[in-house]
Amino acid sequence: MTEGGNNQAMDKAYDAERVIAPGGTIGVLGGGQLGRMLALAGRAMGYRFVTLDPTPDAPCGQVADQQIVAAYHDAAAARQLAEQADVITYEFENVDAEVTSLLMAESYVPQGSRLLYTTQHRLREKRAIEAAGVKVAPYAEIASEAELREAVQRFGTPCVLKTATGGYDGKGQWVIRSLDEVAEAYETLSRAKTELVLEQFIHFAKEISVIAARSPRGEVKAFPAAENVHVNNILHLSIVPARASSEVLQEAERMALRIAEALDVIGLIAVEMFLTADGELYVNELAPRPHNSGHYTMEACRTSQFEQHVRAICNLPLSDPGLLTPVVMVNVLGEHVEPLLDWIVKAESEQAVPGVTAKVHLYGKQEAKTGRKMGHVNLLTDSVESANRWIELSNIWKSTK
Repeated sequence: MTEGGNNQAMDKAYDAERVIAPGGTIGVLGGGQLGRMLALAGRAMGYRFVTLDPTPDAPCGQVADQQIVAAYHDAAAARQLAEQADVITYEFENVDAEVTSLLMAESYVPQGSRLLYTTQHRLREKRAIEAAGVKVAPYAEIASEAELREAVQRFGTPCVLKTATGGYDGKGQWVIRSLDEVAEAYETLSRAKTELVLEQFIHFAKEISVIAARSPRGEVKAFPAAENVHVNNILHLSIVPARASSEVLQEAERMALRIAEALDVIGLIAVEMFLTADGELYVNELAPRPHNSGHYTMEACRTSQFEQHVRAICNLPLSDPGLLTPVVMVNVLGEHVEPLLDWIVKAESEQAVPGVTAKVHLYGKQEAKTGRKMGHVNLLTDSVESANRWIELSNIWKSTK
């Protein structure tokens, strides 16, 4: 697609009156852990699931009624998914545009392609956020080394050069700390053959995220804001309630709802933000799907993000996202699996911390690679301090620094 294109795939894809009742079949493009947890939530509500993923016995395929094993760009496989599903959703952003158009033509994809088109490209995303009346960090489009040098001098160092497309968990970006790095940063990231964007570095006190849901009938709800802690550019902890003033947390929720409405979201959108020491919030990026920082909702909220996503795409009434208990979500990476399994078979009394209940979720991935997300643990707690003590005493994350 070209920016500003006006084709059928860019039109509103949903029907405000159409409802997919329990008993229907939900197709999931992507078979990873988000699809797995989506299917587990939806099956409890009475839905059937079929997923498309190139990896045999994918996490979602293990719990779905059927997995179509094929490449994401395989048109015949996409058509098979369309034939079997009453409604189709996706669990990752980088969906092939041609496959999306095919699915929209032959099935029902209420999320459409407009939001994907926006969030797949950092410059389009930032412009859309600004159009919603929400602040982002100052930025500049970069088309040459000379433009990069000028923008770095204007923003000051450090600042962050990113590819406009692709990149996650810290990939596709370069933190420029001096003018001496400009040439190497530009040469390295320009190999991606996509536009580049330079962002002014926000000296933030905390990273915050809010997940908002919107249905075709126009109903919107936001989950409580999470405070996120990253290690090596990968999410390590989500702390809820986030440790910020009630005014800041309410504003974060309002910003997420404003974005969900302005971007005509169907399903979920995760809004990641920076919170500065003086209480200012800047949106960093968006993810139009369930999100790692929302896994805490599975036990800690009246409704999980996954159930809410099912409700939204099926046009059921959205449910109460309210918090039931404070919680700390901690990611389980490949290097943590063995110590987690050692812990989980021990008597509870050996590792118990008063006021903390651990809920373990493993994703069914076959190979536990270092840095690969393999699961998470939700620590239902009476205090963040108690949860941190549990993390320390368990020794599961002793290698995490």
